[in-house]
Amino acid sequence: MAEEEHTFEQVDAGSSLTYPQQCSALRKNGFVVIKGRPCKIVDMSTSKTGKHGHAKVHLVAIDIFTSKKLEDLSPSTHNMEVPFVSRTEFQLLDIDDGFLNLMNNDGDTKDDVRAPEGELGDNLQSAFDEGKDLLVTIIAAMGEEAAISFKEAPKGN
Repeated sequence: MAEEEHTFEQVDAGSSLTYPQQCSALRKNGFVVIKGRPCKIVDMSTSKTGKHGHAKVHLVAIDIFTSKKLEDLSPSTHNMEVPFVSRTEFQLLDIDDGFLNLMNNDGDTKDDVRAPEGELGDNLQSAFDEGKDLLVTIIAAMGEEAAISFKEAPKGN
C-alpha cells in the first residue's frame, strides 16, 4: 500500500479556474467560458426544437480580456464552464515600461499587470502624471489579469 504514488502538488490547467453550470441557468451579464476564453454574456436566446430535440441556448459573449465577440450554441441541459472572476482594487504606485506597479490593502506589491491600452491607458497615464492618487481595478480569471478601470482614491486615508 505504501507504494501508491499520488501527487497533487500540480493541478491541471483549468481545474479550479472554472466551475460547471447548467446552460439554462446562465444569465445575461454573467460569465461563461467559450472556446477556452473567459467571457461576459451580452445576449442569450433559447430556441425550442422539434418533437424529440432539446432546447438550444444561443450565447453571445465578449472576451473579458480581448473584447472579442464569441458565440456558442449549446443544449440547455448541458453544463458550461463558468470562470471564477475576481475584481480587486489596488493603489497605483508607478507605471513602468508598460506595466503597472500596484499595492493592495495589505501592503503587498504587484508589478506583473500590463498597463491598459487605448483610451483607458491614456487616461490612466495622464491622471497619474498629474500626481493623482489612483485606485486601479484589476479583473482576474483563468490565470489572466487586466486593468479594467480606475478612479481617484478618496482623500483622508
